Amino acid sequence: MGRRKSKRQAPTRKKAIEPLDQEFNCPFCNHEQSCEVKMDKGRNTARISCRVCMEDYQTTINVLSDPIDVYNDWIDACETAN
Repeated sequence: MGRRKSKRQAPTRKKAIEPLDQEFNCPFCNHEQSCEVKMDKGRNTARISCRVCMEDYQTTINVLSDPIDVYNDWIDACETAN
């Protein structure tokens, strides 16, 4: 006599959560990982600056903002200026 097939499923594996980047590529000097984001949630401002060419950008943020949002705002501002 054979055994009955179990109805229990194998547990699903959770995906590893990768942290978001804090350093980005500079759109002006094209150096990799040279732009660093500093967020001041108390003042609702964020500043991103390049360590190589000293370009910087400051914007207002909200509670849900992440460093990638600040970088995207900076890229959008560069495109509207050009």
